[in-house]
Amino acid sequence: MSVTAETVKQLRERTGAGMMECKRALVETGGNLDAAAELMRKQGLAKADKKAARIAAEGMIVIEKSADGRSAAMVEVNCETDFVAREQDFGGFAADVARVALAARVTSVEALLAAKLPAGETVDERRRALIAKIGENISVRRVVRVEAKGQLGAYIHGTRIGALVSLDAGEAGLARDLAMHVAASNPKYLSVAQVPADEIAKEREIFIGQAKSDPKNQGKPDNILAQIVEGKVRKALAEITLLGQPFVRDDKVSVEKLLAGANAKLAAFERYEVGAGIEKKQGDFAAEVMAQVKGAAGGKH
Repeated sequence: MSVTAETVKQLRERTGAGMMECKRALVETGGNLDAAAELMRKQGLAKADKKAARIAAEGMIVIEKSADGRSAAMVEVNCETDFVAREQDFGGFAADVARVALAARVTSVEALLAAKLPAGETVDERRRALIAKIGENISVRRVVRVEAKGQLGAYIHGTRIGALVSLDAGEAGLARDLAMHVAASNPKYLSVAQVPADEIAKEREIFIGQAKSDPKNQGKPDNILAQIVEGKVRKALAEITLLGQPFVRDDKVSVEKLLAGANAKLAAFERYEVGAGIEKKQGDFAAEVMAQVKGAAGGKH
């Protein structure tokens, strides 16, 4: 079988790969379209495995809500550069992943990667194919599913921060406002009751040391110092708990008081931020590519 321009075109449409890559695969398989597609799939998997160790700290957060508004899935899909994060292929993949996460009711990345997309391939197969096409490591990092007895609030800030809030009781507008609050204020816990005892003890120990070393507190009795310390502990806990934080749209009211005034009950919240917790290497991908280009140019004489 000969390699024709039409065959190359068909293979490009089928795989999304470049013209020269398609032509090489067709030459290697004697012009057999099916064999060339399979060869490129295998090569793509190999490329994906080689790139798996590269740090992918850019990307996007996507939220998909159910038709009844009572459940939602939120995913973080990562790549290596913000340039790729803005590309249509990457965005389309991330959106598909969120839709599958909601439809398949998955609660783990492993289950999500194994779930099938409408076209028939798994999420992981599509991910690997996209790595081969784009040339960057791509990972599905996190997924969470939230359901609400009452209202479900969802908010995306750009594409980098997403938040979900579940209310057992309350209005839809309040649920969305609270999702915006979570995105902006980044609480660690819902309430003081959820803060680990050792974390509270560590904070208290720090404030005791500060109180004793502060010249303003010299000569003050122990019970007064204890009151100062406990006041600081309460303030610190309010800053990291959603119920204790001042509401972003009215900082004179705490979220807890806001809920009480609206006869609402907050059940749970989730917040994702792109790349949070990923240790990024010094330097950047663009600089790495430039260094490789200069190195290649320097080797030519």
